[in-house]
Amino acid sequence: MEAASLAHGVASPVSQREGMTKNVSLESLQLCERDGKAEDPGVVGMELPVARNIKISNITCDSFKICWEMDPHTTEKITHYFIDLNKKENKNSNKFKHKDVPTKLVAKAVPLPMTVRGHWFLSPRTEYTVAVQIASKQTDGDYAVSEWSDIVEFCTADYSSVHLTQLLQKAEVIAGRMLKFSVFYRNQHEEYFQHCRDVLGSRMMPSVKDNSGSHGSPLSGKLEGIFFSCNTEFNTGQPPQDSPYGRFRFQIPAEVLFTPDTRLYFGDFYCMYTAYHYVILVLAPRGSRGDLYCRDRLPELDVTNNRFLTRVCGEDGRVVFQHAQDVILELIYTEPVQLAQGTVSQISGHQLMSFSTVNAKKDPSCKTCNISVGR
Repeated sequence: MEAASLAHGVASPVSQREGMTKNVSLESLQLCERDGKAEDPGVVGMELPVARNIKISNITCDSFKICWEMDPHTTEKITHYFIDLNKKENKNSNKFKHKDVPTKLVAKAVPLPMTVRGHWFLSPRTEYTVAVQIASKQTDGDYAVSEWSDIVEFCTADYSSVHLTQLLQKAEVIAGRMLKFSVFYRNQHEEYFQHCRDVLGSRMMPSVKDNSGSHGSPLSGKLEGIFFSCNTEFNTGQPPQDSPYGRFRFQIPAEVLFTPDTRLYFGDFYCMYTAYHYVILVLAPRGSRGDLYCRDRLPELDVTNNRFLTRVCGEDGRVVFQHAQDVILELIYTEPVQLAQGTVSQISGHQLMSFSTVNAKKDPSCKTCNISVGR
């Protein structure tokens, strides 16, 4: 169902046929209470079938296909379908992105399955419940309706590579000029590095990415990696002395992690209700488990020519590393890292906790870093 404006009365949608599948536009939206019983507007003698065995398929971050079974002998009476869609966490409340959007979707009866599509009432990675009611519009404008079907649950999908490419293109617009850098760094508390030495064999180990950034990111809760930074201060060309993550910093030469055999992927673009924008990139050694996960899900970047992070070998054989100036890069390296490959030292600045992005939620109203699908 393509999102349509709120309207009084009912207007017939026009959609293209896709075999026997319809991509249906909303005719109108109306709010109703559902208790499992037929909502009879006063029409007598009209018996309509109840939708049975509802099946949800072809689920994306902002659409799905729905079909069901019903008595074929009564189909000529059917003019409309009412689809009751609610976020699973609270089936009785109206929790779409816009508070004035009700939960009942009204569509003209078309051959099944039909596609329900709408970024303004479907969010990525979100559990929903759905139930169907069969309706027949009467000459006076009222509806005869069946009883509600059983409730079915489903979960919408992550952003696809198409959506991530749209985010990538938005991020490229504000990335700014490129600055040279020479090290990747990771800030943590002293206890973290002691644990790495005592328990993990002096290695930093990958962990599952948290839920920061875009809600539809295919990285959150799935990709394992180690977060690094590479941004430098404009006036010194060195990493900043402040950090929200701890007073101890591991530094490693850029060429150790960003080798000719390292693949680079774009992962996300977001902000946290501030002027600062963040770009998540993934550094994955070719053929590694992280590489295999990313290559089917994320846009791959040319390591020598992109707007965020580059590795270029000059004519003299020296390798030059550069990062974008106007975005904060969050780099995920997908393999373990030996502490012996770098150094750990204490920084002199402050621990700016307000800049932490741990489980940070993306600002859904920012026009710079949002696209027209669920946030």
